[in-house]
Amino acid sequence: MQEVLAYLKKHEKKELCRFIACGSVDDGKSTLIGRLLYDTKAIFEDHLNSLQKDSKKLGTQGENLDFALLLDGLSSEREQGITIDVAYRFFSSEKRKFIIADTPGHEQYTRNMATGASTADIAIILIDARKGVLTQTKRHSYIVNLLGIKQFIIAINKMDLVDYDELKFNEICKAYKKILLHLNKDIKVHFIPISALNGENIAKKSSNLSWYKGKTLIQLLDDISLDSNEDKDFVLPVQYVNRPNLNFRAFCGQIAGGAVKLGDEIVVLPSGKKSKVKSIIGTDIQNLKALNQDEKAECIKQASIKQCISLCLEDEIDISRGDVIVKKNHHTKISNKVAVMLICMSEKGLDLDSTYIAKLSHSISNARIREIKYKQDINNFKKIKANTLKLNDIAFCEISFDKNLVLKKYDENKALGAFILIDKYSNQTLAAAMVQEILDEDSQRVYTKAEKELNAFIRKHYPQWGCKKI
Repeated sequence: MQEVLAYLKKHEKKELCRFIACGSVDDGKSTLIGRLLYDTKAIFEDHLNSLQKDSKKLGTQGENLDFALLLDGLSSEREQGITIDVAYRFFSSEKRKFIIADTPGHEQYTRNMATGASTADIAIILIDARKGVLTQTKRHSYIVNLLGIKQFIIAINKMDLVDYDELKFNEICKAYKKILLHLNKDIKVHFIPISALNGENIAKKSSNLSWYKGKTLIQLLDDISLDSNEDKDFVLPVQYVNRPNLNFRAFCGQIAGGAVKLGDEIVVLPSGKKSKVKSIIGTDIQNLKALNQDEKAECIKQASIKQCISLCLEDEIDISRGDVIVKKNHHTKISNKVAVMLICMSEKGLDLDSTYIAKLSHSISNARIREIKYKQDINNFKKIKANTLKLNDIAFCEISFDKNLVLKKYDENKALGAFILIDKYSNQTLAAAMVQEILDEDSQRVYTKAEKELNAFIRKHYPQWGCKKI
């Protein structure tokens, strides 16, 4: 028992790293992740037995193990031999513990890939050595860059199918470096030749790739420094107001930036009301039971980013879900207009004449795209004009809300710097937006095309009504 506890304690203290495997169709993403799990002994015996049976029945590798089946669990994925949904898996090395997101390569499922990338620290971008850099390679690179990932591992896979040719590897590296000219300057890139199916350069060096003098994939994942972009400002988006009895009221949520301690002066946004921190209660189950039974819960002295807490204040002020609690000297802004990079995630598309629901953290408002500044052509990275957006389009837009929201730029705080646009009628997620600039508050209403046409009709046929031009 002591050995088990010691083992768990050892892994508990390891640094957590999240990474995503992405790239074009059939570049070998699922096979790579399956091989990683196999080589790090992260597969249970019953799973391995099941994989052996599935490989004979559904696999594409003859009598050998088809590692992709470890990730592709949906029947439609196994029938077509593709990844459709995001699959998450876990494993540990000597230095770190990992959460992996295996994402689809098909253009149709790019929205799923963006979802998997939103929480990642490292992006492994696979390239098939036979095909080189493709459009989806460019699209995925651009998206993971937008989502703030700064560490790229460019894994050039299936080197066994090009006879481990060093010249071919160098050609692909040169072609990919042209993409980097259109991405952020602070991205760090690591190139590695691999064969995921054969396990070459994954956990062990390959004699077939002796010309490559760099680290294996596992070594790279262990040694790459994880850039901390944590917000120094204390930010607590209020998710829930806890009122189990007449004597207790607390504001619950996950800290999205900075730290808080007892006695700190706070401000509630957007109302601007002020108070002081009276007590901080963690998520210990005994505390929750005590509150429900009208007993005193045990408080903690301070809390920091990513912790879930219940915050009690000295003053009885009105705070609701969607409000944001910050410290006195904060750098958070309030506005109803932003400039964003937007990824269209629905076949329904987006236009300038419709109103959408915007969900930012726990706040909901109506939103409208005021202007599409440009749309990014992924093939040549040129900026083109557009009035509508279709599935997988990436564009720079101005968006206005029908009320003031608490905002930060995406590279400062992801919780207050990103939101989704939702269709009012189907409740379908249409787009994801990352705030690039917070614009001055806009008091002028934006009218739809239909409203403008109705206004013109009234002015023409019923001038006695005194309708102003809009």
